[in-house]
Amino acid sequence: MKHLVLVLLSVAWTAQVQAQDEWREKLDPKPTEVWKPVPVVSASPSFSLPPSDAIVLFDGKDLSQWVSARGGEAKWKVAEGAMTVQRNTGGIKTKREFGDVQLHIEWRTPSEATGEGQNRGNSGVYLQERYEVQVLDSYQNETYANGQAGALYKQHIPMVNASRKPGEWQSYDIVFTAPRFSEKGTLMVPAYVTVFHNGVLIHNHVPVMGPSVYQGLPVAEAHGKAAILLQDHGDAVSYRNIWVREL
Repeated sequence: MKHLVLVLLSVAWTAQVQAQDEWREKLDPKPTEVWKPVPVVSASPSFSLPPSDAIVLFDGKDLSQWVSARGGEAKWKVAEGAMTVQRNTGGIKTKREFGDVQLHIEWRTPSEATGEGQNRGNSGVYLQERYEVQVLDSYQNETYANGQAGALYKQHIPMVNASRKPGEWQSYDIVFTAPRFSEKGTLMVPAYVTVFHNGVLIHNHVPVMGPSVYQGLPVAEAHGKAAILLQDHGDAVSYRNIWVREL
């Protein structure tokens, strides 16, 4: 009896699927074809060059798109297509302010690995001057997991450690959705971040509940668009090929 019921159910299911297929074949496909808006052309001539609609923030020539986070001109060294942290000159930030973005940035820690933990090749990429994607020499260098390279500092541990050896160029590709606040400054929707480290997905649309802090827990603070900031943590970390697309 049980076998007969299963056979009857199978026959009924097959008939229903056939009826749906026949119904779909009679439908006009045009009503579900969306022609506008037409996506803006954003082609890159090669994998190493930015898309055509990108804002180039550093092309290896000068710091014209940057200022010191302390005020005044950016004082990092520019040589051989890269800019390098100059100890005690402070972080630098973009002249432009951004909201939702796709960011590409390449970085390199010193080839001579000195120090350990957080004292080896430390810097950081700050989105909207608040939310840090950690830069660190995390190649065979033990430290707290939510502070290693690729960590959303003190908030999210990267899914894997994709770090290369010190002195080798590395890349971050970051998709950032800025937080949304009410008119009264209440956090309505947190920031979300997706990060690829050297082409490997390490964060998949994870929420960021507030600014990155060294001590204590993050507390959301209302703000609008803000700059991208690169940290001076005292180590000679270098950056190159920086571009951003506003989303």
